[in-house]
Amino acid sequence: MTRTRTVLAAVVVGGFLAAAVSHNSGETPSSGTASPAAAEGARRGPVAPCGAVVSGLPLRRQLAQLTVVGVDASDVTAVVGLVRSEQVGGIFLGGNATPLLRDGALSRVQAVTDLPVSVAVDDEGGRVQRIDALDGELPSARNAAATMTPLQVHDLGLQRAQALRARGVTVDYAPVLDVSDQPAQAVIGDRSYGPDPESVTAYAYAFASGLREGGVMPVFKHFPGHGHARGDSHRVLPQTPPLGRLSTSDLLPYERLAGFGAAGVMVGHLAVPGLTAGEPASLSPAAYRLLRDTYRFDGPAVTDDLGAMRAITAAHPLPEAALLALRAGADQVLWSSGGHVTEVLDRLVAAVTSGRLGAERVREAVHRVLVAKGACRN
Repeated sequence: MTRTRTVLAAVVVGGFLAAAVSHNSGETPSSGTASPAAAEGARRGPVAPCGAVVSGLPLRRQLAQLTVVGVDASDVTAVVGLVRSEQVGGIFLGGNATPLLRDGALSRVQAVTDLPVSVAVDDEGGRVQRIDALDGELPSARNAAATMTPLQVHDLGLQRAQALRARGVTVDYAPVLDVSDQPAQAVIGDRSYGPDPESVTAYAYAFASGLREGGVMPVFKHFPGHGHARGDSHRVLPQTPPLGRLSTSDLLPYERLAGFGAAGVMVGHLAVPGLTAGEPASLSPAAYRLLRDTYRFDGPAVTDDLGAMRAITAAHPLPEAALLALRAGADQVLWSSGGHVTEVLDRLVAAVTSGRLGAERVREAVHRVLVAKGACRN
């Protein structure tokens, strides 16, 4: 039995996960499996130290590495053209179109840049999944927690990662760490493993471990916790309970999973009393400090969608939102609506040139992103 399966068996028996993923666990993927970064590095050959790679990139290319752009998965030629011309660091495949996921199409995307492109989907299961038409459906998180053991969810995540990776996907914006008892069709609802933080932690750990073992980087979401927020960030800026209450419930899965290792975190568009001063967490320096300093996550921090959610667009045009997010501490800015890449990069280059966005902040983010993609080594 692998280390992950041993840990998960302990979860089933003992019902508590903290010791399994303590801050000092140092857990790595099971023997015989590769992390997503290692898999990318192996595909492209030996990698150089990150300092040399980052310093060798022109400023605009550095900034492009910090973008994750929504693309139309039905138009392979257009996606190849976008990556070739703008050298974006990542693409996001939403919707139900599948041409980009078939017949090795994503290898054409990877072939037009010398740095790996992260290819992300939000394949959670239930009402949020992307390859169900190709490789079958996943149950919702709530249904999985009600009908499966953590060991079974681990194996489900592993099988899904193998299917995703075979199609060229490298990142899954899952699992959801939100603690929630909302009705099933609410904004979080059945996307949550449930109202108990320990159960959420156990099942999220199981699914994320399976993804990682299958060569896909998991991304925990929506930090610092959407499960008890009032409002849907697609329509308004939701407000969560005060930070003190979040720390005793919604933030517990992040505390338990701080030692997980190779994973990203998606920061939500959430106003948190006592933390964000009325701003969305995705644009708040205090939220990123909480993630880094208190919960000690060191993987890439990606924003929730900056281009199609009223929690952001009602107050900030996309280029300004991208700038504010990077200044605050994000490593990747995501917009699902596609396009606008030249406009965003022009704004970011001007901000670095004027001193509004620090060059060191950019290099820090690029370093973290390239390590996660296996493009360089620490």
